[in-house]
Amino acid sequence: MTKKKRIYIAYTGGTIGMKPSKEGFVPVAGYLSQTIADMPEFFHDDMPDFEIFEYDPLIDSANVSPKIWQTLALDIQARYHDFDGFIILHGTDTMSYTASALSFVFENLSKPVIITGSQIPLSQLRTDARINLLNALYIAAYHPINEVSLFFNNQLFRGNRSSKQDADGFDAFVSPNYPALLEAGIQIKNIAGSKQALLNTRLNVSEIREQSVVILPLFPGIDWNILEMLLESPLQALVLLTYGVGNAQQDDKLLNILKSATERGVLIVNCSQCLKGKVNMGGYATGNSLLEAGVISGLDMTIETVITKLYYLLSQDLPISVVAELLTTNLRGELS
Repeated sequence: MTKKKRIYIAYTGGTIGMKPSKEGFVPVAGYLSQTIADMPEFFHDDMPDFEIFEYDPLIDSANVSPKIWQTLALDIQARYHDFDGFIILHGTDTMSYTASALSFVFENLSKPVIITGSQIPLSQLRTDARINLLNALYIAAYHPINEVSLFFNNQLFRGNRSSKQDADGFDAFVSPNYPALLEAGIQIKNIAGSKQALLNTRLNVSEIREQSVVILPLFPGIDWNILEMLLESPLQALVLLTYGVGNAQQDDKLLNILKSATERGVLIVNCSQCLKGKVNMGGYATGNSLLEAGVISGLDMTIETVITKLYYLLSQDLPISVVAELLTTNLRGELS
């Protein structure tokens, strides 16, 4: 008889395990584990064995921080040789940030790490949690893709390519610039995923810390004095959300502010306000002027990936010139 696969489930918090109360849905210790224990489908002969560890306290995803990412990574590293795959149950609001961050923190990953959750708690009648968790468990055991991924609404996305698009719908996540790795229909269909060969190298967990990083969207009529004050503060990096393929106003004051900041060693990354597409600062004069001011292209990375990649790179205590180069280097499949 073939030995069953073993999957580790780290329940960090989020809607999936919440309990109804007079004040609305609330996190309650032990409630998720009990709910799953009462659902026979999770113990079907075709399902893998699994172990659930509930974090204490349970964390609302709005409160997730780099410290939590580090804790999760070390948790998985400590259990790495005891399980065949790993699932992280997480609130949806910052799920893509966590998926992106962990993709950088883990190096030489040779087992699947799938992050999932739900829009409606598992205990409710119309929940999407049941299908998300059942599929995540089954895929981790029998269709493993050895990277950090995000499963939602029958699709498995590369974690650092995912972004939340809908606050209410079951189709909450998209992968705007990269196809889904798998689709779970009548058959589980491999689209862009690859079942990598096991590596002989040891799993490495890198450090990730909070950094002084800010996001600023451009808009018509923006006061450049605000940008100037921001860049004169003790800032390590600014993610500038520009128009279209990376365009900004043709304004000498803007360009002088940006150039002065980049010359002082502030990293400025150009990301599009558009969900889909790629920054091309050479396409228009309005974008090329940013390039001349020392602004770095975010290419086709999601905003979540740019932020977490900055956190990761700046946590490695590298020279700024090296960080700038690595930002546009494909490290974990995060850019095309």
